[in-house]
Amino acid sequence: MSSPSVPTWRKTACALARWCVLLFPIPLFLWPGVWLVRDLADPAMAGPGIPARAREIHSRLTPRLETWARERVATKAAEGAPLHDVPTTEWPMFTAVFYLLATEELVLDWERGGRIGPSPAIDSRGALEASVDLLLDPSHHAWVKEHWGDDYLHRNNVFFRSLLIAGLASYERATGDGRTLAILRDQVETLACDLDGSELGLLEDYPGECYPIDVVAAIGFIRRADAVLGTDHSAFVERSRRAFEGPRSDRLGLVPFRVDLPSGTQLQPGRGIGTSWVLLFAPDLWGIDDARATYETYEANFYDRRWWAEGFREWARDGGEPEWGFEIDAGPVLDGLGTAASAFGIAAARRNGRFDQAYALSSEMSAAGWTLPDGTLALPRAVSHAADAPHLGEAALAYFLTVQPAPGAPAVAATGIPPLARIGLVVYFGVPGFIWLVAFAKQRRRRAAGRRPGP
Repeated sequence: MSSPSVPTWRKTACALARWCVLLFPIPLFLWPGVWLVRDLADPAMAGPGIPARAREIHSRLTPRLETWARERVATKAAEGAPLHDVPTTEWPMFTAVFYLLATEELVLDWERGGRIGPSPAIDSRGALEASVDLLLDPSHHAWVKEHWGDDYLHRNNVFFRSLLIAGLASYERATGDGRTLAILRDQVETLACDLDGSELGLLEDYPGECYPIDVVAAIGFIRRADAVLGTDHSAFVERSRRAFEGPRSDRLGLVPFRVDLPSGTQLQPGRGIGTSWVLLFAPDLWGIDDARATYETYEANFYDRRWWAEGFREWARDGGEPEWGFEIDAGPVLDGLGTAASAFGIAAARRNGRFDQAYALSSEMSAAGWTLPDGTLALPRAVSHAADAPHLGEAALAYFLTVQPAPGAPAVAATGIPPLARIGLVVYFGVPGFIWLVAFAKQRRRRAAGRRPGP
């Protein structure tokens, strides 16, 4: 007797299910795998220049960021931000600043390349304007105004004022617009004067909270703004070193993460996220030789290589801190490695010519980022604040990857593919290969069964 026939709809459903199983690895695994291979082969990942990945992140981010920034300003979403909630207060500002910094670097690269074609600032103009509007939006100033009162732009408030200087200087450097020069000049001159006149060369970010790492960044942004304003703060920069040297440094000679004012008592020593951030500015503030010495100290005490990954630790190797966990500034800490420290470390390594580590960290970022079909980096998006700063991670990476080595920084060549990138290659290409191999084997068995003679 012949076996009963299978309904057509069931055959169709089974065929569709098989095709879904066969096709789903393409966007979820092969696509990010191809991007990873492209990144590993990009010479600008392992040396000077702008990697293709940075250009693509910036290009895809531009319309999304413009829409996001304009909506936040229009709805005054920042007015109700909780006073001490970092993701809802600081992160939207940081997102706009990172995007502006990345665009400036793209414009500088365009100028170095002979100004061929239109400036990157032209296609980015809407997002540039929206980013500046967010930085100047009164609702995005509400939390620092509550901390410091009506004179919040001229009293302590180092972190916030430095973000304004960074973002406005990048905007003016990229566009030459001139519309924010007055407030930029005011912030540069008053913050430099306030820091210079302080007893220890330090000021607070928030009442009772002083982070020397943010003071270093503020000084670095003031120095960068000189190129826009035509000013010269080199003497101030030299005097500012008193805040970070000798008794003001930690036991390793690094800039402390947090101190108490007015005493200057150290509350937290140098940490990964802070030192990576400091080293982005060190060559321009302290010179190549001093920056290299600081980098070597940081590397000796914070850079680790595991069987599965390498990167910068959040805490010094002998600090006795937890090897696994999460901290709002550091992000996830995995086996001692700080995700934020290593992400910021991309920029620090590139600025100091350490392309051996810049390549390793960038490659691992590409492997762990998990590029979706629309170009979104899934992991950076996931660790950003979905409600208030969904683009922070990608905006930061767009900037970190565009950073160029400081003039005179000796370049250290990249060597080999780091372990996490190798794992990425195995996962991205191995999972589809395994699925298709299993499907092929099942199909062969099915066909063999169909050809087998009956009893």
